[in-house]
Amino acid sequence: MSLADQVLAVNDDLPIRTDKPVHSGKVRSVYWLTPADSARLIREKGYDVPADAPLAIMVISDRISAFDCIWQGVDGLNGVPGKGAALNAISSHWFKLFKEKGLADSHILDIPHPFVWIVQKARPVMIEAIARQYITGSMWRAYKNGEREFCGITLPEGLQKDQKLPETLITPSTKGVLTGLEGVPEADDVNVSRADIERHYQGFNFSSLDDIDRYEVLLKEGFNVISDALAALDQIFVDTKFEFGYVHDAAGREKLIYMDEVGTPDSSRIWDGPALREGEIIEKSKEGFRQWLLNHFPDPDILLNKHRMPERFALARDNKLPTEVMMDISNTYVGIAEKIIGHKLVRSAHPKQEIIEVLREQYGLID
Repeated sequence: MSLADQVLAVNDDLPIRTDKPVHSGKVRSVYWLTPADSARLIREKGYDVPADAPLAIMVISDRISAFDCIWQGVDGLNGVPGKGAALNAISSHWFKLFKEKGLADSHILDIPHPFVWIVQKARPVMIEAIARQYITGSMWRAYKNGEREFCGITLPEGLQKDQKLPETLITPSTKGVLTGLEGVPEADDVNVSRADIERHYQGFNFSSLDDIDRYEVLLKEGFNVISDALAALDQIFVDTKFEFGYVHDAAGREKLIYMDEVGTPDSSRIWDGPALREGEIIEKSKEGFRQWLLNHFPDPDILLNKHRMPERFALARDNKLPTEVMMDISNTYVGIAEKIIGHKLVRSAHPKQEIIEVLREQYGLID
């Protein structure tokens, strides 16, 4: 069997019964179930949600994105083998651990297949909740260029690249383009301060001012849970992005939950402990792939300069990457996933056929 057969690159064409357009993102596609199917599954499966709650099937793909582009390999290898299952397994593991630790629930109600989550519709908090334990990446680049204030936090002088910070920092940014919020630029992914969020808490979709404290607690405690678990595996949790939202339980109570994904190589930096002690940084994240792209192409400014997006899209479209590069990414994702979950990753030989079968036979969602 070819590698290409094991990859789910197109995930928005499944015959799942829906009465709404399928939303296809960079990695996941979302199929909103009909009200009848949502109500039936809530009744049959006993999900702790209101009887009329909208449910969705969220299907992950093996696509690999970087610099806002989707990249593909030669010989029809249009995704990274094992990547989707690795991301879902890691997030599901951390969400389960958060719940066991008494932190908060997630939007996941059921996991029919390694590529599939059944989720409850949530009202998202419009914040990319970023926590950092080390100064690296974009923060280091800004610090090196003289910036000292980040999201209302002033960093001390004399920090070195990849140094551990005095404390875990929360450096939130906007999720999507928010309009009409004084002092908040109308652009996606711009840094905001705690004061900005407090001043416009309703514009960021918080239900109350107290929930800002709650989200910061969930962010820091969730970060610490992952950091401690990785430390036990001699891995270092460097920084990450969390997302939050609101749902209601079966009794109608509103609750703040974790959502999207958490602690994955797509949303986090994870460093190898033994390598760091030898003075070398080995990233268990997408960052290694990003650096490969920057070093591979003769004009890396195309990948870094948002004013050159047409050239960037053409670069991704016209350059099929070597199989060894795609498999190197696969080894990174699958390797860290198996380390985190503590067993071999469940891999699919024919993921699309498997998904169709389980959703038809066990959930009645495919005619």
